[in-house]
Amino acid sequence: MESGLDRTIDRVRDELDVVAELLELDGKDILELGCGRAEKTRAIATAGRERRVLALEVDEVQHARNLDVDDLPNVRFELGGAQDVPAASGSFDVVFLFKSLHHVPVESMDEALGEIARVLRPGGLAYVSEPLFRGAFNDVLRIFHDEERVRREAFEAVRRAVRAGTVELVSQSFFLSPVRFADFDEFDRLVVGATHQSHRLSDETRERVRAAFDRHAEQHGPVFPQPVRVDLLRAPE
Repeated sequence: MESGLDRTIDRVRDELDVVAELLELDGKDILELGCGRAEKTRAIATAGRERRVLALEVDEVQHARNLDVDDLPNVRFELGGAQDVPAASGSFDVVFLFKSLHHVPVESMDEALGEIARVLRPGGLAYVSEPLFRGAFNDVLRIFHDEERVRREAFEAVRRAVRAGTVELVSQSFFLSPVRFADFDEFDRLVVGATHQSHRLSDETRERVRAAFDRHAEQHGPVFPQPVRVDLLRAPE
């Protein structure tokens, strides 16, 4: 398996296009782990036919907000994490983790991948996307939240699961995923103020973050092409 840290990545893609290319989701039972604000949940649930989605989130604040969603009849929102999925074995055809494995406690990552294999039906697929520790967005983020270790640990956990035969590696994809913000205030609200984190920035640190954001925005606009790796995994038959 390749981490992608040394790979030249220059193709910009919408991640939902990658999903559509790799997976057939119509008529499937789908689990999303770490659904956050449920943006991709909504896109997946409404893009086809007969898609039944269980969307889990560990952050109680965001989960409460998700429970107010009343226009996705084929989606169930529940509180839960990847290391303890509240579902019977063999319940799902597809599992998604959109940039969320590195948020699982490091000591629970192996358990989480075991849970993914458990709840997948034989031959079912897990789509695991992870941001690489590089790029302009990462340069801004790391000023106040350095994720180098947890992203590395997430990749190593996937590699261990493949080596152990817990899951099989189907393919790897690498692309640049555009992350857009209207301005720094939106970045501050959505990233610095994310409810699943507890960032308390000093005035000095906030100004450093703003300066780094503004430097990028002045040169390229408020769009950050984030390098992403997708590991497509299969549960053993």
